[in-house]
Amino acid sequence: MAAVENFEGAVRAQDADAAEPAFDRLTHRFGKATDTELRAAAPRLAALLEGVPPGPRAVVAVMIGACVERGADPPACAPAVFASALDAFEQAAVFCERWAAAGRGELPALEGEGLEEADFERIGFEPVMAWQALPQFEMACVAMLNSPRVRREVPGREGLRAAVAQVAELSDEPFRCLAYALAVLDDEPLVALDRTTGTGFALRASGIGDNFQLHTLLADALIGRGLVQGEAPSAEAVACCRDRPGMVPTTGSFNPVGADGEWIWNEGNLSDIPVVDGVRLVVLDPPPYRRSWDAGRFFPKMTGELVYERALRPEESAALLTRVATPVR
Repeated sequence: MAAVENFEGAVRAQDADAAEPAFDRLTHRFGKATDTELRAAAPRLAALLEGVPPGPRAVVAVMIGACVERGADPPACAPAVFASALDAFEQAAVFCERWAAAGRGELPALEGEGLEEADFERIGFEPVMAWQALPQFEMACVAMLNSPRVRREVPGREGLRAAVAQVAELSDEPFRCLAYALAVLDDEPLVALDRTTGTGFALRASGIGDNFQLHTLLADALIGRGLVQGEAPSAEAVACCRDRPGMVPTTGSFNPVGADGEWIWNEGNLSDIPVVDGVRLVVLDPPPYRRSWDAGRFFPKMTGELVYERALRPEESAALLTRVATPVR
């Protein structure tokens, strides 16, 4: 669309006078664009992102995310979005450190409440702008990470994950959606051991956002097949944890425990589960009390899968059980 071409020209020419009205036209036209136009616009906007000034850069990143959600190619757009997000989180870490060094007290809201004009001089323009841009970059990155191709093919996740964790530690802002999206695993081997019977099962997980979702899919894979005793989730709950929109009430089927003896909380995610002999190992104990929640996907646009592969041989299960610590209460 013409608005993209105008903005493209202004950014490439570094023409500040032309860039502002071109950006205004782009944002005004964007909501009226067709899917075809957005698919074509996304890689062009991604190619510009590094050269866009700090103020509108996060908005353009969100636009790229919206294009991807409307059909644009995610791997073509994700590298530029990840690189700009990494820069923003690194600058935001500088912001947090300088804010503390200046004795400014509690950090301002991400929306800007608590900032003063003098902070731009005191702390620096780019760090201040980066701090305020983090929610938009979080949104844009999650839109990229909804794609399994991005999670499997596009590098840069670990560096971004470390930068997000650093800012979370400095600020007490968890950025939970982005942290969880960066932690999503694909084709991840998982072994479940039923402590009561000593039987074990090999599975493979992809696109699972949190352990509420994992719990429901694991209960379906094992209890639903009659391999483990317990209360199986409904077909509707399982579907909502895979790819059906919405959420439905469900009840916990067991108490998952890691090989270290620590409970595996539903509020965590698959990457929290300790690895034993190259696979994430979860031990299934009877539930100590009745737990209920709404089953569904932490990321509504991310498809979750838990594929049952096989039952372990008795000697395999027995060997793994010897590696499991006594549960911590």
